[in-house]
Amino acid sequence: MPLTATSSAIHARTRSTLLADYATLFKLRVSTMVVITAGAGFYLGSLRSGISPFHLGLIRALLGIAIVTAGSSALNQALERNTDSLMPRTADRPMAQRRISLAHGLIVGFLATFAGSLYLAYVTNPLTGMLTLLTAIGYVAIYTPLKRFTTINTFIGAFPGALPPLIGWTAVRGVIEWPAVALFAILFVWQFPHFMAIGWLYRTDYAAGGIRVTATQTDIRDAARSTVIQSLFYAVLMIPTSLWLTWLHVTGLPYAIAATVLGFWYLYATIRFARILSDPDSKENRPIARNLLKVSVMYLPLLMLAMILNAQGRLLIQP
Repeated sequence: MPLTATSSAIHARTRSTLLADYATLFKLRVSTMVVITAGAGFYLGSLRSGISPFHLGLIRALLGIAIVTAGSSALNQALERNTDSLMPRTADRPMAQRRISLAHGLIVGFLATFAGSLYLAYVTNPLTGMLTLLTAIGYVAIYTPLKRFTTINTFIGAFPGALPPLIGWTAVRGVIEWPAVALFAILFVWQFPHFMAIGWLYRTDYAAGGIRVTATQTDIRDAARSTVIQSLFYAVLMIPTSLWLTWLHVTGLPYAIAATVLGFWYLYATIRFARILSDPDSKENRPIARNLLKVSVMYLPLLMLAMILNAQGRLLIQP
């Protein structure tokens, strides 16, 4: 093979590897879910304003949110590079393996986070830019360090995790209103069975990395009991919380029916998850936890889709 062809092939492989590393650094799957939930908030907020949601503002807002989310993910991995290297599920991350240097990750992370927030403030409104920046700060500067010290990190982390649909709403409306709070509440409550399933599924990894989650408590039976209680509490709460939008007349009866059915499906998966109590050490618990995780990941976009399909336009109840 000619030298130039060999050199081109090497450069192509290098670019491919770097792109793959950036995809991991920016947590594309998580970022996609953030954009979807923010998009739902933007859509509902647009209808509240009596305008079509499908305009350039949607693309601008989601682009800014995606940039900040990517930057936050990079900063998170910069802080957790040593911890990530200790856990099998994260050991191959680019910063854990030093394929991306600390300086590289920090520069990319800070630039994306602050530039994205400023961009959002410019193309939408200052409130949206500020909320997005505060979300990133909460995730990176508060939630991430707390993971090594207390299991309360899950509760604290649920706040920035629940803000994207509220931010999508403010990108259109410029103010925080009750429907935006309802969207926040839905995402806030949804996270707990989801997090508990992840925590139980990867509790060995988290223990190895020194990450404090409910499932890594010293006594495994206490860990299982606490994990199940929290999962069931929030799964039950998910049903009335998801119906709040219908009470506000943001959605109609079809959404209420869909949300109820989806809520009982989520609850059923959580009740099945409670089987870990019988024998917390059993290897059969992994498929049970994985099933709850799968259901949680399917539940949220289906609920958002039901919202969008049955959105009622301008509210009948003014907040």
